[in-house]
Amino acid sequence: MQVNDRHPTTEGRERVTLVPESLDDLWHLTYIVEPGDLVSGDTTRRIQRNDDDMRDTGGEREHMWIELEVDDVEFAKFANRLRVGGVIVDCSREDQLDFHHTLNLEPFEELEVEKVWKPDQDDRLSEAVEATENPDVAIATVEEGEAYVHTVAQYGTEERASITGPTGKAAWGDGARPREELFEELATVLARMDVEAVILAGPGFTKQDALDYIEENERDLADRITTVDTTGVGDRGVHEVLKRGAVDEVQTQTRISAEADLVDELTERIATGSEVAYGPDQVAEAADFGAIEQLLVLDERLRAERGDEGDWDIDVDAVIETTEQKGGEVTVFSGEFDPGQQLRNLGGIAALLRYRID
Repeated sequence: MQVNDRHPTTEGRERVTLVPESLDDLWHLTYIVEPGDLVSGDTTRRIQRNDDDMRDTGGEREHMWIELEVDDVEFAKFANRLRVGGVIVDCSREDQLDFHHTLNLEPFEELEVEKVWKPDQDDRLSEAVEATENPDVAIATVEEGEAYVHTVAQYGTEERASITGPTGKAAWGDGARPREELFEELATVLARMDVEAVILAGPGFTKQDALDYIEENERDLADRITTVDTTGVGDRGVHEVLKRGAVDEVQTQTRISAEADLVDELTERIATGSEVAYGPDQVAEAADFGAIEQLLVLDERLRAERGDEGDWDIDVDAVIETTEQKGGEVTVFSGEFDPGQQLRNLGGIAALLRYRID
């Protein structure tokens, strides 16, 4: 996510100019944009004409700039777009004011969002920006005699290392540089990188031999590695990895894994009756005591409570703000995956506590 501008407006609101760069960014915006916000951008709109010069033909599409007061937000994952619906409050044609319109936002299309920014929404925006600036996946491609390391960011890939060694029979001949030296250098490069996951790819069995070496010598690194078969190495191998969707899958699994660890800790504490709270009332009480170490809240529940569909007797935004003010961390779970579904069964909100409050 790019943030190109940010400035205060009125009544505690801020206007932020954004450029989403991936489907992940659009997904983040689903939980940032909410009813009552102002969202603007370029669009096309069908204009009805019925005057002396032109009979009504059912309307012609015109390009225009539109600002909406939002009433509905939908992430259309399979259409690669975010749909933001609302009433037109400003636009480049005054005769279109007060009509309803839907902005269909896609990656790399600039938009502006004006709203009162809640702490978790600011955190989510920062997370999306950092994901662009700090790659969290590395791709290592290896075959006999050569290895390459690339990082993957939302704007593209970048080569970080090129390693060469002996090939063929020379790799095992008298006085030749041992084949394992190539694997050692590759392992050293990868171990120094600040990434959450590594995709090890290449043709044949060399990548498996490299993985065997890493498992024996760099256990922590090996736990972050996934292997993928490709026909080439270097830029060609990276292209194959990206084309197969392996990076998106690894990034998704990394997020799910982090959420799963928190849910496992939560369910274990519930089973043993230790430092835990779940359900809105218990969690709100724990927040007031300053006892929350880690707040877990389901994205869909958070959105419902901020809109007209909420049924909790607590102010979820106050709970989040209090938790952060008193040194706790907040994780918003996706309801699409199993950890979020488990949290839904526990009421959609829970907390790992520093100490028991009962």
